[in-house]
Amino acid sequence: MITIANYRFEGPYKTTTSLRDSAGIYVILDYRLNRKWYLLDVGESAKIKTRIENHERQLCWKRNRQGNIGVAILYTPRWSADQRRSLESKIRREYQPPCGDR
Repeated sequence: MITIANYRFEGPYKTTTSLRDSAGIYVILDYRLNRKWYLLDVGESAKIKTRIENHERQLCWKRNRQGNIGVAILYTPRWSADQRRSLESKIRREYQPPCGDR
C-alpha cells in the first residue's frame, strides 16, 4: 500500500498481472535508487487494467523514469466518472507529474 493525497492505493505493482479491470484511479510511479517512489502520471478509468496496458503515454513514463516503473491503484467501483476525474485532478495539481495533463 502507498498513500497518495490521503488515499490508500494498492500496490505498487511491477506488472499488470494482478490488476482488475474495474473502475478506479491509477498512479504510475518511479522507484529510484534513493528507495523512494516518484509520481510520473495519474489517470482514471472504468477499466484500469486495459487502460494501463494500452496507454498512449507509456513512452513518456519510460522517458521520465530514473528507476523501475510501478503502478498503484485505488479501486472505486461505486464512484462516478466525475468523482474519479476530480481526484485525478487533485493528485495532478498536488504532485505535478511530468506525464499527461488535465
